[in-house]
Amino acid sequence: MKIKVGIIGGAGYTGGELIRLLINHPHADIVFVQSKSNAGKSLYSVHGDLLGETELKFAAEHHYDVEVIFLCAGHGEAKKFVEANEIPTAVKLIDIGNDFRLKADANIKGRTFVYGLPELNKEQILSANNIANPGCFATAIQLGLLPLAKAGTLGEVYTTGITGSTGAGQSLSATSHFSWRANNIQAYKTLTHQHLGEIHQSLHQLDDSFPNTPSGVGGVSFVPWRGDFTRGIYVSSTVDCALPLEEVKQLYKSFYADAAFTHVSDSMIDMKQIVNTNKCLIHIEKQGNKIVVHSTIDNLLKGASGQAIQNMNLMFGLDETTGLKLKANYF
Repeated sequence: MKIKVGIIGGAGYTGGELIRLLINHPHADIVFVQSKSNAGKSLYSVHGDLLGETELKFAAEHHYDVEVIFLCAGHGEAKKFVEANEIPTAVKLIDIGNDFRLKADANIKGRTFVYGLPELNKEQILSANNIANPGCFATAIQLGLLPLAKAGTLGEVYTTGITGSTGAGQSLSATSHFSWRANNIQAYKTLTHQHLGEIHQSLHQLDDSFPNTPSGVGGVSFVPWRGDFTRGIYVSSTVDCALPLEEVKQLYKSFYADAAFTHVSDSMIDMKQIVNTNKCLIHIEKQGNKIVVHSTIDNLLKGASGQAIQNMNLMFGLDETTGLKLKANYF
């Protein structure tokens, strides 16, 4: 079985990671990678790690002789693409951007997008034709909080998370230049990050008393940081919790017992354990009446392209780990 794949907007970081995964996927065949600005160029001329891996070239146009299309264009571009094109209903769509993640935006031209967090919506993903891939910070934060929401013990959350420079995309900006990032850390989008909406939506899905929007009282207060490294996310979420630590740990291990990539660690976790993998690692600490849940993912894999492949595997009836058994770059 070979799944015929098309990619729209394959020149960015997530596009490059997606191509790397797909050319090594035993059941996938890349038919085209569309990038108007790079049309005719070899994929490896943009993604240097693909030299010797593929002779494919970027295409100027797309077509529908495929079974699934990944939308890797910038935020807002996926919606424009779906609106502007008559895509056959037989062609599945996986959007890696944020255009269809919220339920209010999930329906367009007869298509309904399922929120593609497998640890939360696996049954819906199995029968879905359209997937809205979660955001990177949203994935890390949600995976750290879902078990508490399921148990009905999740109160107000204070979260801090740090991300690498690839989280800002490939286009240069004042805060993505090496000379700015090196030996530097900065908070940004304090309490206003764009992923807050989907985080609240998912937590409310498991606990309808939890605020459904970031404007609700008692929800998630999130301060993201820019870090001086290239890839990875590390999040620490603080929550009031009266349960004993061992009971909380068991709650988490039970919730993720069947999760292919999310693992609860009894010892402290670090980001190097997950870079270049599709894993999320979680560790829980408790002092007094407060617990701190640490969670870490690779923003380009579990936070983007890896999770998109995981969703594709589920949609096509494959083992969800297919093509994703990757080793961490620990040293």
